[in-house]
Amino acid sequence: MQANSKQHFNILIFGASYGSLLATKLALAGHNATLVCLPVEVELINRMGTRVRLPVRGREMLVEIDSRSLPGKISAATPQNINTANYDLVVLAMQEPQYGASAVSDLLEAVAIQQIPTMSIMNMPPLPYLHRIPGLNANDYRDCYTAPEVWDKFDPRFMTLCSPDAQAFRPPEDGVNVLQVRLQTNFKAARFESDEHTSMLQKISDDIESVRFDVDGEGIELPVKLKVFESVFVPLAKWSMLMTGNYRCITSEGMRSIKEAVHSNKKESQLTYDWVRDLCISLGADLKDLVPFEKYAAAANSLAIPSSAARALYGGAKNIERVDKLVQSISKNKGKNFSIIDDVVTLVNTKLEKNQAE
Repeated sequence: MQANSKQHFNILIFGASYGSLLATKLALAGHNATLVCLPVEVELINRMGTRVRLPVRGREMLVEIDSRSLPGKISAATPQNINTANYDLVVLAMQEPQYGASAVSDLLEAVAIQQIPTMSIMNMPPLPYLHRIPGLNANDYRDCYTAPEVWDKFDPRFMTLCSPDAQAFRPPEDGVNVLQVRLQTNFKAARFESDEHTSMLQKISDDIESVRFDVDGEGIELPVKLKVFESVFVPLAKWSMLMTGNYRCITSEGMRSIKEAVHSNKKESQLTYDWVRDLCISLGADLKDLVPFEKYAAAANSLAIPSSAARALYGGAKNIERVDKLVQSISKNKGKNFSIIDDVVTLVNTKLEKNQAE
């Protein structure tokens, strides 16, 4: 295994499920990652390491990466056992409602106060990131968040957003230290406001790019890279995907797969996708910042289970990430509306109200 990293960074990652994918890519490149997670996850990860299984083009079998054999170190800790002063970068990989938990919010506050550069890989953009979008008043959208107050001490200059296009899941037959990648696309991050912090992200990106992983004596290039972009709008490309696929997994009859949500009525899906894309363009995005519908539709063919939002909702969750509500609210403030989005928001509201009453 080869990585060109001479300077290593220490990165704190909130969340050990999806977060372990980025942690693995960082450790492959020689950086150290600490996963903030539950005690049962901490014990298993620190004892057994993490496993990430990746599909690689041209190979029939998944490639498994054991964190214990990597140049960088992956460890885990509960929120109470983290000293934020030890970290160069923070990554937010939990779902937005989880940041309201007291121990997590206390740690998040320490990150904000110390002004540690923070990159979110949540679907829901943190409130401070909305402040970076020209012409958008983030305070208008506080009611889209489960606990908006946890973001109040962040300076937007130290927050960036990364579109988490790669799709992964924990195989139910394995331990919580195992993650399997279903769609091996990239993390696409907007730059930080400062050149210094952006340079750190770019260095990490270059290090990940340079890695070659040994499989049966052959050094192979692994998928799932970190790409850094100048435009603050690049991560918003995920909104069209979420509203066309993830949230339309939610129906009045129950859940359906992302593939079915996109392909059962492709004309309606494209209308939804293009409408959200046009909303992003009205905010200032350039068409080149976004992803064409056909590329997304092709990727959706491999997503044969319901989205995490749908599974959580029908699993009894009392709160989920509300990108649907955020998109609806932004569009209303711009004098726009779209019935498909409105129907999704109504369905989610109704189901959450039922869950919260139980």
